[in-house]
Amino acid sequence: MMDEKRYKIVYLTPALYMAGGVERVLTLKANYFAEHFGYDITIILTDGKGKPLFYPLSGKVKVINLDINFEELWTCSFVKKVFVYLKKQRLYKRRVREELMRIRPDITISLLRREINFICDINDGSKKIGELHVNRANYRNFEANESNALKNLFARFWMRSLVSKLKRLDRFVVLTSEDRKAWPELGNACVVPDPLSFKATRQSALTEKRVIAVGRYAYQKGFDLLLQAWSRVEKACPDWQLVICGMGDRTPYEQLARELGLDGERCHLEGPVPDIQDAYCASSLFVFSSRFEGFGMVLVEAMSCGLPVVSFACPCGPRDIVADGEDGLLVENGNVEKLAEAMIRLMQDDELRRRMSASAQVHVQRFQMETLAETWKRVFDSLYR
Repeated sequence: MMDEKRYKIVYLTPALYMAGGVERVLTLKANYFAEHFGYDITIILTDGKGKPLFYPLSGKVKVINLDINFEELWTCSFVKKVFVYLKKQRLYKRRVREELMRIRPDITISLLRREINFICDINDGSKKIGELHVNRANYRNFEANESNALKNLFARFWMRSLVSKLKRLDRFVVLTSEDRKAWPELGNACVVPDPLSFKATRQSALTEKRVIAVGRYAYQKGFDLLLQAWSRVEKACPDWQLVICGMGDRTPYEQLARELGLDGERCHLEGPVPDIQDAYCASSLFVFSSRFEGFGMVLVEAMSCGLPVVSFACPCGPRDIVADGEDGLLVENGNVEKLAEAMIRLMQDDELRRRMSASAQVHVQRFQMETLAETWKRVFDSLYR
């Protein structure tokens, strides 16, 4: 280790006080790089001044909050928002430049927020990396269910502008090989998946007749599709139950469950659970109903606890994580009937569940932090060859 380069790295991200996936992954990586590789890590934030960090951060990792408070934009009228944004963006650019010129990092990593507009213009001597944690089609949430002609026109203009900025990066990192193919214009793109957020200390015995799904109660997660599938499944497997766990407003999903006539004793819509490992291990099957994803970390978490999975083959993530027929079943994205059929197949076949469980526990080892840290190290080293 002594003759290996110990990089000075700066990360740029909005905040770390929220319980989000990006926040969790950044914290995991920063802690590992500082503790195990001896890297000098600084995280520069724009928001959440004075708020405690949600995930524990190593004492070896430095945090600088520039206190730009972009969150103020959430409460501004549209006209005011334009002027406030431009003012804050100029301030952000100036302060980031000052910090980078002071720190003089080897590598500066943008999590593809507002700094992507100017990061490559700062001549601090560092290599510039961009990390994208959603897939291209759904970056900035230009979703098909809420689009119109004007928004589509803006989205195309915005994407052309973004691509021109991404081309200037030394490396552009995406989470899946599927999404890598979605950026044919870029010759600097590479794939590094998200690391598993915990080491499973126990596995499911696969004896509980319980199906689990985990995620935010949001359109993206497709729980409305899952409930429609469950209306078929609960008739075929009357001794099984479904549990959905997550943050967000459950009201529309509770209403849908009533409209579908689902058995309230066997279909449970719950909030977030204090110990997600316990929830996985108390179940025998994991179902993933997302319409789209950046990666799908809950798939990896469930598999690490020995759960076989049934998943939509949505963009992007499941195809990179699940080996169809080996550790789970992939079905056509959005096809409720196929999702129900796959769930019933696994629920009625104990031996198939056990076989897929064993495969899942082996296959997810490639997502361990130790393994992916070495992948990141190779990315960093490639910038200085």
